[in-house]
Amino acid sequence: MNASCGLRDFSLEPASEDASFRSYLRLSLPDGSSFIVMDAPPDKEDCAPFVNVAGRLRGAGVHAPAVYQQDLQQGFLLLEDLGSCSYLEALNEDSVERLYGDALAALMSMQACIDPSDLPEYDETLLLQEMSLFRDWLLLKHLGLALDQEEQQMLETAFAALAASALEQPQVFVHRDYHSRNLMAQVEHAPGVLDFQDAVRGPVTYDAVSLLRDCYVSWPSLQVDEWAWGFFQLAVQSGVMRDEHEDSFLHWFDLMGAQRHLKAAGIFARLHHRDGKSGYLGDIPRTLGYIVEVAQRREQLAPLADFISRRVLPAL
Repeated sequence: MNASCGLRDFSLEPASEDASFRSYLRLSLPDGSSFIVMDAPPDKEDCAPFVNVAGRLRGAGVHAPAVYQQDLQQGFLLLEDLGSCSYLEALNEDSVERLYGDALAALMSMQACIDPSDLPEYDETLLLQEMSLFRDWLLLKHLGLALDQEEQQMLETAFAALAASALEQPQVFVHRDYHSRNLMAQVEHAPGVLDFQDAVRGPVTYDAVSLLRDCYVSWPSLQVDEWAWGFFQLAVQSGVMRDEHEDSFLHWFDLMGAQRHLKAAGIFARLHHRDGKSGYLGDIPRTLGYIVEVAQRREQLAPLADFISRRVLPAL
């Protein structure tokens, strides 16, 4: 890396890790400047989508890290350093309105300005595959639950309904992991946006519910509804949604959250068993708790929520 980038006398230290095989190092120079080195083993990760989407985001005025150098064959990128203060660390009752306002504005720039037509489709197959992680990794592998035929049928029915709701929404650019761990607070033109390499063309509510019903931090449900409606108004003003979507919007938002939270709970269990990363297990009760909460106003989620309340949460 130093030979190709012309950097000398630098120091390296771990910067962060994520739920993938990538690792990140902070490269510091004697003059006080710093960069981020992404190390993505090419047999497990492909850096090309990161470079591609970073360019699209920056073209839309979103503060993704600049890519200064790249060696895609060996899996190395030299990136702009967006600092070490994530939204997760910066969010509190005093800062949340400003930070979420910035994040929703950046999200609207993505949805209104980026053409997603050549990105992978968030299709029914992918939506169902993601929800199957909940069954395969959390229920069967982690908790060792034996599902009877009625429970298996209930899950299949719920998965199908959630996928159908996602597919009937307006389809836009989807970051796919837009939450407090991937948004950086102390940068110019905040937020700094990370971990966007899996972007797809998909449901308009996906990133909004990822942000507002975050697996890592929660807010009062009435406040979340208020922010969600603010996002809807932004979307209408930007031409991303239409006034006639108003009757469907909150229903879409709630069911999209359930799909994402099933997926996330399964991923957290997989990270523990497959990858030896156990730090996410403590986030599973919060993540599944959203489904139980929202089922109070979405009757079609009631069987799933009852199952989670009776069989899953007590076993965690």
